Amino acid sequence: MQKVIGWDIGGAHVKAACIEKGRVTAVRQLACPLWLGADRLAPVLETVLSAFGAADLHVATMTGELADVFPDRRTGVLAITEALMRALPAGSLRLYAGRAGIIDASMVARHVEDIASANWHASAALAARFGDGLFVDIGSTTTDIVPLRDGTVHARGYTDAERLGYGELVYTGLTRAFVMAMAARAPFGGAWTTLAAEYFASAADVHRVLGTLDEAADQMDTADGRPKTVADSRARLARMIGRDAADASDADWHGLAAWFAEMQLRQVHDGALLVLSGAGLPPDAPVIAAGVGASIVQRLAERLGRPCVAFASLFGADGVNWVDGCAPAVAVGLLAADQPLA
Repeated sequence: MQKVIGWDIGGAHVKAACIEKGRVTAVRQLACPLWLGADRLAPVLETVLSAFGAADLHVATMTGELADVFPDRRTGVLAITEALMRALPAGSLRLYAGRAGIIDASMVARHVEDIASANWHASAALAARFGDGLFVDIGSTTTDIVPLRDGTVHARGYTDAERLGYGELVYTGLTRAFVMAMAARAPFGGAWTTLAAEYFASAADVHRVLGTLDEAADQMDTADGRPKTVADSRARLARMIGRDAADASDADWHGLAAWFAEMQLRQVHDGALLVLSGAGLPPDAPVIAAGVGASIVQRLAERLGRPCVAFASLFGADGVNWVDGCAPAVAVGLLAADQPLA
C-alpha cells in the first residue's frame, strides 16, 4: 500500500502525519507563524520532508489562509497551495475540500470555499466512521465542536462565519488564546477587577501557572518575549489586572489562573450546550477528545455527563505521539490512504 503524508497548514503551526500501510507511524508539529510572512512555510515543509522521507501521495488541509499576511482567504488558499506544489514532487499533491472530498491540486481555484478552513471537517469525518458522538478539538488557538450522527458530520455550519454563529467554532485554545478574551473581569483580593485590554498574557501562561501545560505544545513566543517559566507567567498574568507579581502571593496568582481556566472552559461548555441542543445525539454518545487541549475536553465531558474517548484510540494510534494534537493532519492522511492513487 502507498505511503501518504497528511498536512495541516495553520496560521501558527504546520502539522504533518506519516501514514504507512494504512497506519499512523509518525506525527510532527512545527511552529510556522505565517503572519510574519508566507516565506516561513518553505523551510518548515523541508524539515518535515527530511524527517518523513519520500511519499506516494501528499494530502493537505489548511486554516493558514486566515493569516493577515494575505489580503483575503482566496489569496491565502492559492498561495499556500502554490507553496506546497513547489515543495512536493510534481503531481503528488491533493487537497482536502471538505464537502467536495479530496481533489487534485489543479482544481484549487474552483474549490476555494470548500478548502478554506476545512481541517475540522476532516477530523470529524474520520471520527464519524466510528459512531455517534460529539467531536471536540481544542487546539492552540481555537476549539471545534462537531456533532457526529449516523456516520456523518452533522454540523449546521461549514464556513467559519457560520460555525461561529452555531457554537461549533469557539475562539479559545490551550496556548495562543488571549487572556483578555477569556473574561471581562476577574476576582482578586476579595473584589472584582476589570482586565487590561492588552496582550499581556496568553492561555499558555494560565495553564503553566496551574501546572497543566504540556510545554511541548507551546511553540510560540511569549507576549513579552521573556522566558516560559512559572514566575514569568505569574508576572504576565499580574499585568492583566494592573499589578506586579510581587504584589501578591503565589497562591493568589494560582487562584487567578484557575479563574481564567474556568472561564475558558465555560466558553467551550456554552458552545457544546448550544450544539447539543440541536444535534439530536443519544444521551450516552461520547465526547471524542482531540487537540493539544484534550485534557480540557475531558473536563468538558465530565460536565456534560458523557464518556470521553481519545481521538487516537478510535483507530489504534494511542501509542504514537501527537496524534490527538494533530488530528486534521492524521485524518486527511488516513482518509486519503483509503482511496486509490489516481
